Amino acid sequence: MKFDTIIIGGGLAGLICGIRLQKAGKKCAIVSAGQSAMHFSSGSFELLGRLPDGTETERPLEVLKQLPKEHPYSVIGEETVAEYAAMVPMFLEECGIKVSGSADKNSWRISPTGERKPAWLTLEEFVSLPDKDSKIGNKALIVNILGYLDFNTKFLADSFEKQGTECRIVSLKLDEMERLRKNPSEMRSTNIARVMDREEVWSKAIDQINSMIKDEDAIVLPAVFGLKDSAIIEKIRTRLGVKTYFIATMPPSVPGIRAQMRLKAEFEKCGGYFFLGDTVKGADYNEDGSIRSIETANFGNIRMYADDFVLASGSFFSKGLTATPFGIIEPVFGIDVKAEDSRDNWFDRYFWNKQNYISFGAVAKNGLHASKDGKTVWNLFLAGSIIGGYNALYEGCGGGTAIITALYAADEILKK
Repeated sequence: MKFDTIIIGGGLAGLICGIRLQKAGKKCAIVSAGQSAMHFSSGSFELLGRLPDGTETERPLEVLKQLPKEHPYSVIGEETVAEYAAMVPMFLEECGIKVSGSADKNSWRISPTGERKPAWLTLEEFVSLPDKDSKIGNKALIVNILGYLDFNTKFLADSFEKQGTECRIVSLKLDEMERLRKNPSEMRSTNIARVMDREEVWSKAIDQINSMIKDEDAIVLPAVFGLKDSAIIEKIRTRLGVKTYFIATMPPSVPGIRAQMRLKAEFEKCGGYFFLGDTVKGADYNEDGSIRSIETANFGNIRMYADDFVLASGSFFSKGLTATPFGIIEPVFGIDVKAEDSRDNWFDRYFWNKQNYISFGAVAKNGLHASKDGKTVWNLFLAGSIIGGYNALYEGCGGGTAIITALYAADEILKK
């Protein structure tokens, strides 16, 4: 099989890169092992929340020049990052994903535990707050579904009450949830969302909520509505008639899965080939060190050839990187990886501290090329969290680096 570009990894970075290339006329294939980090999304994309030294920032574009040279934003260049950041909302909307927010100033999203986190772009069903200390209302009704344990109402109430919002917690009891409730492992967000997608069910839920409202000026609901169609969200808000906040639950994430499904559908609508449930086992090289073809588990002896390759396989979570007794490796191509030599420096024993291993990853040369044994692999590009040199969790820039490196890698291929 022959393609113009083969992308390894079907998460946010891989799909964005593939859509960009397909719309420019390239014939692309994405090889995806399965679930991506989008299944764990809290409903927002972050551009930059703080610098590596811990300094928080409200205006990410104004501090890009202060990032270390190995940071992906520095490799791309601050002006280019700003250009991409400005075009991303329209790009996503063309894929059927509506977002709010601006790269000029961070807004704040509410995490599943009630914490306020800086956000760049927020999915349409979520309400972002203008500042960290904003109240969601004077009185809030926090509504859960009876038996659902992945929506921690107590944490949320404690957080809101610190901001001066009086909270009351109630639970919905729906006959349609009884089958799921009999087995706690079935009371997961995606299973609940499939039931809630039926109009007669979500409509019954809204009737119950309306009967529970007293003098509250805010309603808080788990984000378990609209797995297939986000139009349900606006219908619910209209029926309630009170400002309604949908809060991300513990994984799996219904909004994240829906966003991934829309990106995948857009990629395939543009003519791309998406090979789900397959993994790359190895590569064949040309004499100049560039990649000629790859071998996958499902296709066996049938090799996949391309002019260019994009590695968007993620970090440790998705096995894009592997830790061994001898160090950190990239298992597909064996490309150069930047990591601490001493295992004692890989992590901090206190879980909530900054963890160094998150900044480990592939060395990104100019143009986001990978390198192997110190030599640039001219037709292998990097995108997303496979790239080292930044700590996505600590710096609050995971979504931004995924999207912007994907667009940049695609454009570097198109320049060729």
